Amino acid sequence: MKTHKNLMIMGTASGVGKSATVTALCRIFQKDGYRVCPFKSQNMALNSYVTKDGKEMGRAQAVQAEAIGLEPQAWMNPILLKPSNDKKIQIIIEGEAIGNLTGPEYHCFKQTLVPRLTEIYEKIQKQYEISVIEGAGSPAEINMLEEDISNFGMAKIADAPVILVADIDRGGVFASIYGTIMLLKEEDRERVKGIIINKFRGNKEVLEPGFEIIEKLTGVKTLGVVPYADFNLEDEDSLSEKYQSFKFNKHSNHIKISVIKLKHISNATDMDALSMYEDVEIQFVTERSQLGKEDMIVIPGSKNTIDDLKWLKESGIAAEIMKRAKTETIIFGICGGFQMLGKKVKDPYHIEGEIEELDALGLFNLETVMEKEKTLVQYKGTLKVQEGMLKDLHNLKIKGYEIHQGITQGDEENLTDDDRTVFVNKDNIMATYLHGIFDNKEFTAALLNEIRRKKGLEEVEDISYEEYKRREFDKLEKLVRENVAIDTIYQIMGLK
Repeated sequence: MKTHKNLMIMGTASGVGKSATVTALCRIFQKDGYRVCPFKSQNMALNSYVTKDGKEMGRAQAVQAEAIGLEPQAWMNPILLKPSNDKKIQIIIEGEAIGNLTGPEYHCFKQTLVPRLTEIYEKIQKQYEISVIEGAGSPAEINMLEEDISNFGMAKIADAPVILVADIDRGGVFASIYGTIMLLKEEDRERVKGIIINKFRGNKEVLEPGFEIIEKLTGVKTLGVVPYADFNLEDEDSLSEKYQSFKFNKHSNHIKISVIKLKHISNATDMDALSMYEDVEIQFVTERSQLGKEDMIVIPGSKNTIDDLKWLKESGIAAEIMKRAKTETIIFGICGGFQMLGKKVKDPYHIEGEIEELDALGLFNLETVMEKEKTLVQYKGTLKVQEGMLKDLHNLKIKGYEIHQGITQGDEENLTDDDRTVFVNKDNIMATYLHGIFDNKEFTAALLNEIRRKKGLEEVEDISYEEYKRREFDKLEKLVRENVAIDTIYQIMGLK
């Protein structure tokens, strides 16, 4: 094993492209012959993944691992924070939930995790030639620098050089770079070895005077400008731009899918596999008035099913869904959305909040009880659909993963070869506990082709989401390799 080298990617703010940059660099280093792994000490996100051994981790690190052919492991994201409500955060350490804390409580607790992060990183050093570490948010949160374990706190543990990523598409890119660097402590500032500017539209030459001024002011060189590109890669969090609302094209006859953007929406990435079809339009909606012209309504996962169900009713969206359920519109619930389609949701242990019980939409004769233990499992099974619009999928193999606190039981027939409720279907109403259900190409093709037939559209063959993602990874790698000084990055890490 060669001497371990590393690099840490930080950003001037959340959403500037840190995750994509780490993904690209991991893939570049791996293609260049190095044994590489991604790492992020602390992640706050509601998009999560379940590993083969039943551990929960941030979705972004799972995607980064997938990009280089590694099996995702919870140690790649040892601390995952999932906001449960306005006051509490579920704390997940190395894949296992240890409870809910308020912000101030976690602020005090997280310093006890430094020895654990150190131990994990020492193992990484022994197993991998390169680690690419991702920071979180902004490293210049001056009110929290002393307790930081996400950015320079982690950089110190790993003794890692830092590259700062900034998003020019937001505006004020040079101010954000200068402000970030100059707010750092001197010892942290010395770790910053380069700048990458993301999402540029236009002629790069117009930026060169800015590079010179920034280097004079901060002593840090700009290593590249990555052009704006439309990549369909899974995002770290549901706050991503791609999950914002937009209106359907009134003049198209495309398949139209409305996804309810719940207050506590989780695993919005479940929709990504649908977006690769050219004749599918997806909109995320927060108001009843936005519904009315879609072929399918999806109620996605939720970190707080009861609170989101309450909001669904108060917003009038629940009433609209009930109305549309009586038409040919497909109503599809995933995880928390599945729970909302039953008769009741109960929370006797106050896991989600103060409400102990709430009537749900009643489209299935099922009740959900929130239990203390969370279900975390990868799933493989076989559909048993004898009738209805999915009858062509009888004996089809499906896979996905489950992340849910609730146990759902009732009189509805489970349509998989499993002894517990995983997938149910009643006419145009469908629900499943499986995240990644639309990643199953035969299932998704059959569902979408059923809609196409009703709309008089030509049917489309199965599309492999895995192959689609590989092409997107290749595009990202090529873009970064061609527009960033990779040789200089190798030098920064102490490699040729």
